[in-house]
Formats: sequence, C-alpha cells, structure tokens
Amino acid sequence: MPRVMSFDPAFGYNFDDLRALARRRLPRGLFEFVDRGTEDDLTIRNNFDAFRAIQLIPRPLVDVSQRSLSTTLFGKALPIPVCLAPTGAAGLLWHEGEIAAAAAAAKFGVPYSMSTGSITSIEKVAEQAGGELWFQLYLWPDPAMSHELLRRARDAGYTALIVTIDTTVTPNREFNYRNGFTVPMKLTRRNVLDGLRHPGWSWRVMGRYLLSGQMPRFHNLPSALQRSMTDTRKAGLMPKNDSLTWDDLKRLRDMWQGPLIVKGILHPDDALAAVQAGADGIVVSNHGGRVLDNTPATIAMLPLVRQVVPASTTVLLDSGIRRGSDVIKAISLGADAVMVGRAAMWGTAVGGQRGVAHTLAMLRDEMDRVMAFIGRTRLDELDASCCVRRP
Repeated sequence: MPRVMSFDPAFGYNFDDLRALARRRLPRGLFEFVDRGTEDDLTIRNNFDAFRAIQLIPRPLVDVSQRSLSTTLFGKALPIPVCLAPTGAAGLLWHEGEIAAAAAAAKFGVPYSMSTGSITSIEKVAEQAGGELWFQLYLWPDPAMSHELLRRARDAGYTALIVTIDTTVTPNREFNYRNGFTVPMKLTRRNVLDGLRHPGWSWRVMGRYLLSGQMPRFHNLPSALQRSMTDTRKAGLMPKNDSLTWDDLKRLRDMWQGPLIVKGILHPDDALAAVQAGADGIVVSNHGGRVLDNTPATIAMLPLVRQVVPASTTVLLDSGIRRGSDVIKAISLGADAVMVGRAAMWGTAVGGQRGVAHTLAMLRDEMDRVMAFIGRTRLDELDASCCVRRP
C-alpha cells in the first residue's frame, strides 16, 4: 500500500494523545468549545459506547499482501474513505487554521469541508490551499442570505454543497456560557485570564490576527451579518430557522449543479425524504453531540438508513470517529466514507497543516492494519459479517 505522508510521533500516537496536547495548548474555553457537546454530553458518550460495542472478527491465513483503502465519492478517487468535516473554529485553534487543514487534505487527496462558521474566507482557502473543496451551508430565515453564500462557493470553485439541517434552534451549550465563549465574544475577566495563561496560543494565533490589523471575524457569513467576533452591537450572528421544510432544500437543489449533501440525518424516513428532495448524498450525523443531547449513536442508525435509500445514494457518517477501526466498522455497516471533525481539529491545534497530515496518516495506518487482521484487501469486501455487536 503506497504511503502518501509519514506518521509524526511528535504529535502522539492516537486521538487521545492529540486531544491531550491540544488541551495543554488551548485556553480552556476554546478547548471545551471543540471538545464538549451540549448539556450532559450524553450524545458524545453514546457515540463512543456504540462504536466500542461493535467488535471486529479476525480472519487469519488470508493473503492480504495487496491491500487498498481507495474509494470513489461523486466520481472522484480518494486514497482513503475519509473527508474532513465542516468545523467552525479551526481559525481560532491555529492562525488561518482553515487554510492549514485544507492544504493538508489537498496534499493527502481527500475533500475538505469549509464551514459557514469558519474564520478564513471561502475565496482565500480556495486560492491558497486548493484541493477538493466542499462548502457547508446553513439556511437562514432570509433565503437570500443562504443563496448569497451558495453563489460565493460556486464562484470560488467548491464542488459539493453540504446543507446542515439539524440545528433548528440554538443548542444549549451551558459550558460556553460559563467560560465566556459566546458569539459575539464578550471579553470577561475569566476568558482574558484564560488567554493569558496560554501565552503560546495568545501570540501564535490571536497575536498574528492583531498584527494583521483586525480581530478574527466570520468571513463566510452573509454580508449583512459580517462582524468582528467581539462586536456586540448585534447578537445572533447565526440566526436559526425553525420554519424550514423539505421545500427549502428543493429550492437549493435547483440552484446548485454539483453534488448536494444533506447533513444531520438519523431517522430513515428523513434520509429518504432528503433523497426525494434531490440530495445526492446524506451524512448520518448527530452533530458530534453538539445539538440535541442523548440522541442515538450514528453508527447504531447507519444500517437502518442504508436500508431505505437507493444504492446510488452516497452515505457518509460522522460523529464519534476516533480510530481507523471506527472507519472500518462504519464502512462494514453501510457507509461509503466517514467525515472526521474533532480529530482533525486537534491536529490543527497542535501542528497546523502538519498536525492535520498526522491525523490523516494515523487513521490511514490504523485502517490498513485492521484490514489485514480481518482478512480483507479492498473496501468493497467489507460488510456486516466483518463485525459483531457485543451483547
């Protein structure tokens, strides 16, 4: 199996190592913004427990000397079945962290998903990182705002549109309020001291933004909502829309010519409705536990979703991926690929482009090793017979 990038032990050997390094380097409020979910973090726990309850079955004495992890998504060949999920705080973890993450993804040959809540602009990432770029879109109460961002992504060369539909109202992230990590960001004694206790982060990230002449801002919001992150003149920079229906998705389908992916689906009926509204792909996702607390794990709902959608529908899974073995389990149970969020964020926090490259290489090596142990050489050989659920 060809090696695209080397594994870098300086960033640790697994997800937990990356997370521990990031925890030391980041202010507590920022770390918990990425690490935590909502309320009691039950959904995060459900994801973790469900993946661990699936056991892989070793199959020895099989010739696995010619292994491949390659796959195809929307007509594009990928070296591994992994995409970087849309995550909105990369530019706070590392100076212009979106460019760093996208550049690592481009070099590795996997898609990078740009979040509406990103710091660096759609256009700048496309210009400086390149690669296979997807754009994640929220739907605002004023449809013109969503359509404005759709046009920007299209003009910048983004090839797929991800529409996130599971954030109907503002999630109850109590820890953000305790830490003073809100949007707009209000400077308090607590979060200022938090930053001062992490001088490396303050200088390498916030200091570089300040030297450029401005505070970080959400460059990918509609123009009417553009503000500095500390500008408190207007709250609700990302207003929610609790009146959305599938008709709103159909209108986007008419406007977007490339692959349309719907993210935030757990119920099989919703998966089918998304396909009927024109989606080419769906992401089985509980938003990494960041929206509704105590939802089912995505890996538990994946087989039910796969059963009801046409075979031609691309099914992705996110939320809970920590190991290459988790990716293999997801492919075995019906996913075409997975999206990785927190693992890539920790890579961004500890090493920028090198850290994200390390994350991808780490997952690749773990997937390759698991494939050998379970006696499979290609992803299309994976199915439910590769694993068993612990009673």
